[in-house]
Amino acid sequence: MKGVIIIMKNILKGAIIILVLCGVLVFFMIEQKTDPQGSITSNEIEIQYDEKGIIKPESAEKIIKETADELIYALSVKDSETISEFVHPVKGLRFTPYTHVSPERDIVFNVEQVKNFFKDQNQYLWGYYDGSGEEILLTPSEYYAKFIYSEDFVNAEEIGYNEVLSFGNMLENQFEVYESPIIVEYYFSGFNPEYEGMDWRSLRLVFEEYEGHWKLVGLINNQWTI
Repeated sequence: MKGVIIIMKNILKGAIIILVLCGVLVFFMIEQKTDPQGSITSNEIEIQYDEKGIIKPESAEKIIKETADELIYALSVKDSETISEFVHPVKGLRFTPYTHVSPERDIVFNVEQVKNFFKDQNQYLWGYYDGSGEEILLTPSEYYAKFIYSEDFVNAEEIGYNEVLSFGNMLENQFEVYESPIIVEYYFSGFNPEYEGMDWRSLRLVFEEYEGHWKLVGLINNQWTI
């Protein structure tokens, strides 16, 4: 009888060890699939591409929605610490004041610069105003107000995932400049009825995959241009 009890205890110990190991394995698998911001990595879903090799909206939304939701909220409350955690550690974050992305001219901030974005009192040349051609000389906070969070985009009228919602008369080239990106667009169709939709506005967040995680590489302002 004593021998049977010893055998049963050993079996119980073995079962407990197996359960613990299984739990550790499951935890490890979950950690491998989720980035620090909780977004789904590409290997978790079957990604669908269109004829141009661009990730289709349905797949893009599944991959990036959670990350984009967290990021747009951080932008809305000027949480530069959180925003910097999303920024691409190698490529940094490019700021495009009007739809057409210009790698040669657009300003790029690294992670540390984004972290200190709202403390930076220096003026930068962000580009040139549409119509007048005058220099866009602004501090980061001033640029944020005019060309990043110019409207309440966290409550946008429409959100597009790799789907262009707004069109001006400038060349759309973000899918050519960025490498297999996911672009989330927050769009308002207009505000003042007198302008008949000419005062539409949108903000685009551009993500590229880096070491299995999607990182922010671009912020594109879009609005009616002359």
